Amino acid sequence: MPAARPPLLVITGLTASGKTSLSLELARHIDCEIISADSMQVYQEMDIGTDKISLIEREKTPHHLIDIISPEEDFSLADYQKQAENKISGIISRDRLPVLVGGTGLYIKAVTEGFMLPELPEDKLRKEFISWTDSHGRESLHRYLKAIDPEYAAKIHPNDLRRVSRALEVYFQTGKTRSYYKYRQQQRKSKYNHLKIALRKPRVKLYQDINSRVDSMIEKGLIAEVKYLRGKYDLSKTARQAVGYKEIIAYLNGEISLSEAVRLIKRNSRHLAKKQQSFLKRDREYIWLDSQHWPESELLIYLIRLSKEKFSQKNFSILKEYF
Repeated sequence: MPAARPPLLVITGLTASGKTSLSLELARHIDCEIISADSMQVYQEMDIGTDKISLIEREKTPHHLIDIISPEEDFSLADYQKQAENKISGIISRDRLPVLVGGTGLYIKAVTEGFMLPELPEDKLRKEFISWTDSHGRESLHRYLKAIDPEYAAKIHPNDLRRVSRALEVYFQTGKTRSYYKYRQQQRKSKYNHLKIALRKPRVKLYQDINSRVDSMIEKGLIAEVKYLRGKYDLSKTARQAVGYKEIIAYLNGEISLSEAVRLIKRNSRHLAKKQQSFLKRDREYIWLDSQHWPESELLIYLIRLSKEKFSQKNFSILKEYF
């Protein structure tokens, strides 16, 4: 008989939907370790703007892939997948349940579905594609991709220069299209026996909570944090563009007022929630739970029951008795 696939619980959802609090409460009742699936929490010292959990909470429950790189560094999807898979293997070896928690859907997708796109080194080819658009326009480069990989080209906007140039780079360095790698990925069975939970709230409540969280970040010292980071680091492009940081950087540069920066953080956080929902809804494996309509204790009990049903291997006693 083939070996049982390792278990993996996923808790994701929209920003400010309650993912972190649910995962921490869950950890009090099951033997688990948490792996962050947040593309910004990998950065050291970016604490307030990424809403990291406290060190005290991290001491209570082991957390992984938080504070692992400098804000000056880039961190690719392939980097995340490799490190997350290593962490999952270690947690399984300790007879605990790995729980993937966070709102970066692409990180979760890379782990649960596998990431087939090759990791290519940065070279002059990518820069040449981008330089081409200076004299020929982005539409021209998109038409070039369309001739090579019409299926993938139809899914991306001609102005999405990063994805267009990346798709061309993949083809010219591997001889295979982006669509080919996507097809191969879809044919593979996940290496994990995963349970995927997504949290949401009614829009009005969600937006209220987003606004409150942004106000709280300002009160906790987000402006001072950004000043400190800019003084200490040459922030990477990814770190500079994080919601909450790019707006405060614009304020510190004298480009906008503080009130405008706060307004933009709230607006961009709402936009992020919309993007998260659109991305997650494409995956039919998710069980959606409304964290506002469920009393917290009932939501926790339901999640534990789902976990017990899903991860019921006879030789894998990771779940404690809740009652």
